Amino acid sequence: MLSSLFVSQGVTKIRLTGGEPTGLRELCLTTNGLALHRKLEGMVEAGLTGVNLSLDTLDPWQFQIMTRRKGFDAVMKSIERVLELNKHDAGIKLKINCVVMRGINDREIIPFVEMTREKDIEVRFIEYMPFDGNKWNEGKMFSYSEMLDVIREKYPSLERVQGHRNDTSKTYKIPGFVGSLGFITSMTHNFCGTCNRLRITSDGNLKVCLFGNAEVSLRDILRRSNNGEPIDETALEAMKQVEINRRHSLGDGSTTPSLAPNEKELLNVIGLAAQAERFVWQIPKASGFRAAIKYLTKAP
Repeated sequence: MLSSLFVSQGVTKIRLTGGEPTGLRELCLTTNGLALHRKLEGMVEAGLTGVNLSLDTLDPWQFQIMTRRKGFDAVMKSIERVLELNKHDAGIKLKINCVVMRGINDREIIPFVEMTREKDIEVRFIEYMPFDGNKWNEGKMFSYSEMLDVIREKYPSLERVQGHRNDTSKTYKIPGFVGSLGFITSMTHNFCGTCNRLRITSDGNLKVCLFGNAEVSLRDILRRSNNGEPIDETALEAMKQVEINRRHSLGDGSTTPSLAPNEKELLNVIGLAAQAERFVWQIPKASGFRAAIKYLTKAP
């Protein structure tokens, strides 16, 4: 329901993190890759176009320490399965996300780079972001410029590739390599000014920025149309019929029913949230997202 609502407002890409809307150009999945190799074919048949696989080490023993579980072989099997399906024109865009941490896995930057030599993979190096209480702690942070220095020491021909203005990563290529490299510079070169991401959590909350705790519940707004209860398929069909009947009573039976209950209220809340993300840093003494919402609702 929410996917349809966002698509109606111009959204062309949705990423499922963990765990089939139509009208999209891209439908992507972010995953740890542990079970992906068993489920990938069905996902591709359902319209999956991209996979972001989180992998912070290429050392099986270090993998077990960092993730507190076994499964390195399963992750590598998932990577190979994506590449195998792509040989049969599956067209899955594969990205491997590696959070680089000083003293933990920074020595593995070059082995990750080597993955792109003969494989059509984009390895994306991500600056470590301290989410612990939203307090800055630069101890583990290995910067974008340091990563470039490490790579250029071995591959001085590394070159920047022009990307889209809303991209969260900076893309590079090594001449002769099949794949590419990306850098998500959350700490040293933030991309807040061009960010166009909105996130919906698994419990139905809208979160406009990862580096913050504020969320707005879209779930509660949706459920008001069903007496506060979860909207299952039966309830959804009943609400659709009510909307169709309402349209007919207005003498406009040809008009498409609303995509979701309380559609106008949902769009208003989503719009305010998106504006709050843009203005939150411009508000004097703003305590965050809720202060921005309050500011916007009072603005002319």
